[in-house]
Amino acid sequence: MNEPVLDISGLTIRFGDGPNAIENVSLTIMPGETVALVGESGSGKSITALATIDLLPDSATVTGSAKYRGTEMIDADQTTLRQVRGNDISFIFQEPMTSLNPLHTIERQLGESLALHQGISSKDARGHILELLHKVGIRDPETRLNDYPHTLSGGQRQRVIIAMALANKPDLLIADEPTTALDVTIQAQILELLAELQKSEGMALLFITHDLGVVHKISDRVCVMQGGHIVEAGPTKDIFDNPQNDYTKMLLSAEPTGEPIPVKKDASVIVSAENLRVWFPIKRGLMRKVVGHIKAVNDATFTIRAGETLGLVGESGSGKTTLALAVMRLISSTGPIVFLGNRIDGLQSKDLQPLRRDMQMVFQDPYGSLSPRMTIEQIIAEGLGVHGLEPGQDQHELVKDIMREVDLEPGMINRYPHEFSGGQRQRIAIARAMILKPKLVILDEPTSALDMTVQVQIVELLRDLQQKYGLAFLFISHDLKVVRTVSHKVIVMRQGDVVEIGTGEQIFNAPTTDYTRALIAAAIDLEVKSGASE
Repeated sequence: MNEPVLDISGLTIRFGDGPNAIENVSLTIMPGETVALVGESGSGKSITALATIDLLPDSATVTGSAKYRGTEMIDADQTTLRQVRGNDISFIFQEPMTSLNPLHTIERQLGESLALHQGISSKDARGHILELLHKVGIRDPETRLNDYPHTLSGGQRQRVIIAMALANKPDLLIADEPTTALDVTIQAQILELLAELQKSEGMALLFITHDLGVVHKISDRVCVMQGGHIVEAGPTKDIFDNPQNDYTKMLLSAEPTGEPIPVKKDASVIVSAENLRVWFPIKRGLMRKVVGHIKAVNDATFTIRAGETLGLVGESGSGKTTLALAVMRLISSTGPIVFLGNRIDGLQSKDLQPLRRDMQMVFQDPYGSLSPRMTIEQIIAEGLGVHGLEPGQDQHELVKDIMREVDLEPGMINRYPHEFSGGQRQRIAIARAMILKPKLVILDEPTSALDMTVQVQIVELLRDLQQKYGLAFLFISHDLKVVRTVSHKVIVMRQGDVVEIGTGEQIFNAPTTDYTRALIAAAIDLEVKSGASE
């Protein structure tokens, strides 16, 4: 009988003097097998994986066993850990922006991995790097080698991380939410790529995710975690067709439902744009002459009214976030943008300042957008420090009030971001935006990093806040099920172009372009997989 690639037995982890974060966790992964680890945010999935190669902080007390091909990894010496890390066991981490060095180009970061683990010189590495970037779906990778992480979209950054993890052909790949930031078409490509690599290389895969459609599509076995315990485990088909645990049944049934709340007929226009265009110049030569443009957004025209949600969908890198940043006047653009009746596209920063209070943004990566050196109170109140308090207001009480409104316990007010789960961090980011009572909120993938049950909670929270305050939302997402649930109108983008725009009903029930039909078909395929047992 084959030896397990990974054999975890009785693993228990505690941080400081707190309660056990995970307790008596056991699982095995055989060569070429895919095991999915699923559960709510904060259930212990990621720390279970991190413990396998001793990546937990010094405050962690770890007992039990985690063996890689018979070699004990708990309390292993540094020589053993260095040999296994990156060579035999590779990680794809959940937060791509915090996993990449902001000071190094994409080519250098991938090249360092190849040099360190395979001894490939920088001269010979470029071909390998281009092949990897092609495999993970980076368009025109030759033009992206000298890019830095902040110039890539969230999905593109995630693909670079996947390329880095696959560079050394690991024996075991631990993938922590590897398709979180990817649109459905690229998600399908990445899953197919992982399946091909498993077949050709015999690679084992521990797949941590909240997306049950992906779990059903890729995994051989499933382990369901709740509160630091594995509450159910078994073959994927058995878990989906006949779940035994109530928590597993709840996970399988959780998905955003309902329809957007109708917009009032007399609702005012909050923001509008006409032929909005964002082109980035390409400069070459000693004199830095402009030799062309990266056409990030071409001729986008739309309006958003009070209480209305405009959904923005398309592949990663299609220009969705760029369009949103242009509306926020965080990058330069051409074409008129009117916000609350004021033409803002030509305004200088000092003239925009009074309007900033009414336009806020919730970013895709909640961990990367929250300062690790600030308490939650300082983070949420940051906007009040910039824009000032109204007479008679108490900042401390305002922060506690908005925390209650987004379902955060006010007693957590002095904690730091690393002490919260992904779902809680997203609530903090929403609270930071909402404390200023804005008129327009741009939501850039606000549910992409969240498990299904927390997704449902965040969607309901956003819906309640919109109805209560008459908020206009620009909602960016690759999750078409969520977009369909919240959006009154939808824009479909591809490579900077608006390929289709219409009501949510028109886009989802009668799409007019092949690209939109392909997006919807890919989403439905995953939806059917996740609902196969219904």
